[in-house]
Amino acid sequence: MSFDTLDELRAILAEMPGPDATALEGAAARNGQLTKPPGALGRLEDLAIWYAGWRGDARPAISAPQVIVFAGNHGVAARGVSAFPPEVTVQMVANFEHGGAAINQLAKAFGARMDVVPLDLDVPTADFTTGPAMSEADVVAALRAGWDGVDPAADLLVVGEMGIGNTTSAAAIAAHLFGGDAGAWTGRGTGVEGDALATKTQVVADGLAMHADAGDGLDVLMRLGGRELAGMVGAMARARFLSIPVIMDGFICTAAAACLEHTATGALDHVVAGHQSAEGAHARMLQALGKTPLLSLGLRLGEGSGAALAIGVLKGAVACHSGMATFAEAGVADG
Repeated sequence: MSFDTLDELRAILAEMPGPDATALEGAAARNGQLTKPPGALGRLEDLAIWYAGWRGDARPAISAPQVIVFAGNHGVAARGVSAFPPEVTVQMVANFEHGGAAINQLAKAFGARMDVVPLDLDVPTADFTTGPAMSEADVVAALRAGWDGVDPAADLLVVGEMGIGNTTSAAAIAAHLFGGDAGAWTGRGTGVEGDALATKTQVVADGLAMHADAGDGLDVLMRLGGRELAGMVGAMARARFLSIPVIMDGFICTAAAACLEHTATGALDHVVAGHQSAEGAHARMLQALGKTPLLSLGLRLGEGSGAALAIGVLKGAVACHSGMATFAEAGVADG
């Protein structure tokens, strides 16, 4: 299954599979028989059942998580919206490839395969205040890179990003999809403040005015997004068709995910929010999507770092669900 146009992807998204009802029923039944008081493991119980449903196995295990970091450069970076120059994107990709970034350590700690996908770093997207950030051909190429980057053998997916200027892009996407003015969605990102933050907010406002007539989430992605955001969208969409659950990262990843939900309702049912980042508007976006974060640790790094850290939470939930004895197996009276 693949696509060459946005309309072809829209048609694919309209045929999304759901969770396995038999596995959900079996997982819920098993949860009720485990050696613990009902509900004693709190949200871990719901997470395990959710995971079981998507994997089609009432007693699943997580053994092959995959982390993919997509990288892209943004034309609006030239407007002074970031505390760092665009060259940092290329430098950080090299750091990822040599194992020196935070996401490398977290992927290793939780037994995840990690892949890095740079997307035309020598060709920044267009400045979205003057026209669409990408042509349809550009956005489809990035979406397909994400789609093709998912390992069909993976049993859990985390997607992350690197791209100077991408909190500006994410803020513009969020403002268009969820409403409100530019200031409500524009935060400090890499650490901008004062006049630089005012400039960033104005760039978002200008982008919203330029693309007020944008259509569904994929159209918004093309007009206001970036290649790395499109890569994450493509990967999350492919994961759905492979029945691979996804842990969503921070503000930028959530904006990308929102493009899916605003193209096909329910497109994020296989996705949980790994964490709530320190970027001010992230909590608001999670609430709008109905996603309760697993962690809230003040992170604002990106790279998929918060979601990778949450792999441990989901692994713990599944390990308890599948590994604990039932009352009958343990010979313990269940009251």
